[in-house]
Amino acid sequence: MAEGMGRLPKVDPDSGVEDVTLSILEWLGEQGVGAMIRVDAERMRDGQPAWTFAASGGPLDGGMRADGASAAECVGRALLRLREAGLAVPF
Repeated sequence: MAEGMGRLPKVDPDSGVEDVTLSILEWLGEQGVGAMIRVDAERMRDGQPAWTFAASGGPLDGGMRADGASAAECVGRALLRLREAGLAVPF
């Protein structure tokens, strides 16, 4: 990841992030952050990114949302946004 260079790192869909999604949600809850991941069947049928991750509370200044075409892409994007917000997610 090229921090401080104005570039966003690419999400790696093969990183296995979906394997630790429940651990990430549990860790966020322990930090006082309410979080969820969901899939929207209607958006899936329409060919739109169907997965959504949403979080708010705790050390987050406001709510955040990340969308993706797969669970891995969605959670990968969410991790990037959470880290940009200052949460050092340990997964």
